[in-house]
Order: sequence, then structure tokens, then C-alpha cells
Amino acid sequence: MTKPLDGGITRNGDGYEAVEWNILGQRYFPKAECDSSFAFETNSDPGQFVPVHIHPTQDEFILVQEGQLELKLDGKWTTAKAGDLVRMPRGVPHGYFNKSDKPARALFWVSPAGKLPDLFRTLHDMTDIAAVVAASAAHEVDFLPPEANE
Repeated sequence: MTKPLDGGITRNGDGYEAVEWNILGQRYFPKAECDSSFAFETNSDPGQFVPVHIHPTQDEFILVQEGQLELKLDGKWTTAKAGDLVRMPRGVPHGYFNKSDKPARALFWVSPAGKLPDLFRTLHDMTDIAAVVAASAAHEVDFLPPEANE
């Protein structure tokens, strides 16, 4: 089934069709979804993170809107601040971490959308880490072992 882009505006602070997901304590708002792209906002409190993982079939981007994120991208640490755009090619290991004392907000998008929107629907309110890792693998997101986050 083909999913075309639905034109319009997703307002600041809202998710598309008023959806908000709780992904391991972080607030995610879907902003746009179609076959070719999926955009979502993340809100990360200090100490929150997404461990190093790989999207084998998608390019991913992060536009940091507020605060800053520490990123491990292809084995190297770097910092992205408000206004910075992070480019993460498919197949390249990456993770993001809010190591600051302030909240961070960022717009993410992947191309193509692939199975990521369905993964987030599955992960909403899920708390079992082993189940999160298994669901992610079934949706083309592969987490690396914990030592990859060091």
C-alpha cells in the first residue's frame, strides 16, 4: 500500500493527528509521514538517550531545535547545538545522548520512512528493554552492544 504525503501544517508542540508517543520516557511527536519520509520531534530531558544503533535501509537527519545533544556517530563523539543539522547515512552506527543539565528538543527525519513509524507505534509505553530491542530489530533498527555507547 502506498502512503502519499498529506499536505498541511503540524503545529508546534503537537503531533500529526494529535499523536504523542512515550518512547522509554522521552516524548516523541510524529510531524509527517509518507512512504518517502518520516519526520518526528523528540523531547529529551537531561540524562535521556537513544543507544547506538544502525538503520540499514534509511538515511537519518537531526535538526537540533533547543539545547544540545552529544552524538556518537560512526564511533566518534561530537556535539550538536541548536540550529545544527546532523546527517547520518544508512548503515552508520549512531546514538544520541542529552548529557547536559537542560532539556533538548530536535526534529528528526528518515528517508525512506520504512518501518520506523510502525516501530514507534509498537514502542509507545513499552518498558521491557529486551522487548524494545527485539521489536526494533523486527522493524529494521539494530542496536549495538552496550559498550558501543562508551
